[in-house]
Amino acid sequence: MSSEWAAAVLGCVVFAGAAVQRLTGVGFALVAVPGLALLLGPASGVALSNCASGAISASGLASTWRGVRPATMLPLVAAAAVTVPVGAWLAVRLPDPVLLTCTGVVVTAAVLLVMRGLRARALRGRGGAVAAGAASGLMNASAGVGGPAVSLYAVNAGWTVREFVPNAQFYGVVVNAFSVTVKGLPHLTGRVWLLAAAGLAAGEVLGRFLAPRTPERAARLTVLLLALGGGLTTLVKGLTSL
Repeated sequence: MSSEWAAAVLGCVVFAGAAVQRLTGVGFALVAVPGLALLLGPASGVALSNCASGAISASGLASTWRGVRPATMLPLVAAAAVTVPVGAWLAVRLPDPVLLTCTGVVVTAAVLLVMRGLRARALRGRGGAVAAGAASGLMNASAGVGGPAVSLYAVNAGWTVREFVPNAQFYGVVVNAFSVTVKGLPHLTGRVWLLAAAGLAAGEVLGRFLAPRTPERAARLTVLLLALGGGLTTLVKGLTSL
């Protein structure tokens, strides 16, 4: 693929991730990470996803912050703070084919678990919050996909969508800030940063337009199917590169 096509595809990947995040409140990393990992390499792709996911979460939080439950989120955030450095260490130590394979496995497994709505006693209460936060921090820093663990916690805690969205966005801001602080910004060209910013802005506009016009169930299914396809593609690419 030529550099021009690769740049255009990168912008489209960020655009798609931003649109579904604004449409559903979550999903940027699930949709964008596989494509970014394939285009930029797993380490840089995940790092860019951390930056973009944190930015769009902050944008959504600006209008929903009153719904955040600080006391409920504290165990999740504290546990993530402990495991983010471990995930960052793995991201720089593992060879690219292994990291691609792990990213594909994590994304695919996360999507399947969320689709099934896994119910487990271990994911309830304060202990469940700590377990979910620890898993999320590790996966966010290493594979860019920290949301599914928090989603599974929310399902088991009985949160409504109205309760979940502001807290998920708050968590997205915090855990991605942790990840970027530990790993640093990815070394990308100015052109890539510009395309990512443009895709992020355009995707957010489209997502805002579609949100009141799209049934929640259809939007959620679209996100999960896109993420599943991306996860499987990344997994195959990683396995064939080993």
